[in-house]
Amino acid sequence: MTDRVIHVLDARLASLAPQRPRTLVAATGHVADRLDRPLRDLRISVTDRCNFRCTYCMPKEIFDQGYPFLRHAELLSFEEITRLTRIFIAHGVEKVRLTGGEPLLRKDLPKLIEMLARLKTRAGRDLDIALTTNGSILARKARELADAGLKRITVSLDGLDDAVFKRMNDVDFPVRDVLDGIEAAGAAGLGPVKINMVVKRGINDQEIVPMARHFRGSGHVVRFIEFMDVGSSNGWRMDDVVPSSEVIRRVSAEMPLAPVDRNYRGEVAERWTYADGSGEIGVISSVTQAFCRDCTRARLSTEGKLYLCLFAQKGYDLRSLLRGDAAHPALSDAEMETVIAGIWGERDDRYSEVRTEATARAPKIEMSYIGG
Repeated sequence: MTDRVIHVLDARLASLAPQRPRTLVAATGHVADRLDRPLRDLRISVTDRCNFRCTYCMPKEIFDQGYPFLRHAELLSFEEITRLTRIFIAHGVEKVRLTGGEPLLRKDLPKLIEMLARLKTRAGRDLDIALTTNGSILARKARELADAGLKRITVSLDGLDDAVFKRMNDVDFPVRDVLDGIEAAGAAGLGPVKINMVVKRGINDQEIVPMARHFRGSGHVVRFIEFMDVGSSNGWRMDDVVPSSEVIRRVSAEMPLAPVDRNYRGEVAERWTYADGSGEIGVISSVTQAFCRDCTRARLSTEGKLYLCLFAQKGYDLRSLLRGDAAHPALSDAEMETVIAGIWGERDDRYSEVRTEATARAPKIEMSYIGG
């Protein structure tokens, strides 16, 4: 076992024990952290497993056949996920995104989506349910997901050239199958599909313009993501980052762009539209243009730990409070609401704004464990 593997396991196993409440605080639909950021979005990792070994997320030398993925009994059940989501809704959550790992590997996932689709926001609206996938089995799952109540889908695709894409996913998976999945998602009513491309200099940055050109006019939206120092295993270096400003310059040189206002507070993508009206692209710039001040996201890991930042080192163990044990009874919904409000109220995370060379190298939770 190498030092790098030890760092990954240490980060995953580390957790904070939330205080069991002595008094209850009723949920009002609004809870703010120390920087006055509301809780509006919940990302739920439904599995820590993936069939890709992308070099920036689950490098093969660490996540090999001997890697100790979570056992099924350790995962939150669909009932537990639904219960926690209902509790987060009480604090104002309106959007839920299912992630992984690769979420479509979770058995019977449409059943979870059906359960979540029955929930309503505080205002009585349908819950906005989205999913992020690598698209590998999306072609045969898209219709079932839409029928279950999925609203939106994001597909990760790091290039159109087969050789580049296979080098990125590191399992020899072809681009064509992912493109078929995107087409199937659009046909199932899950469009416009968002296509996320993580850009790494010298590896796939030559694919920026071809990606924009391919999806221009398709009704789908490509979003270019700066290579981030998530986790401890991807060998991040600032030299590997292609700034979003450079991405915009490259695309606009061939297909002129104009900026577009964000849709809502907390939207992470900066939007640009083609000057001829043939669609739009987005850039996500958490390295060069931090957007921490508007972050409204909480993240729930596969086995029930609450993380307040994508770059966190530790999470709060909610599963133990949900299930209880011989010494401590399981908490009620009202007690769980109080716990979550207390955790969020103490939040002051703003990692991307204070990033340094030292923090970039510090052990952090892996993206494959809590979702991107």
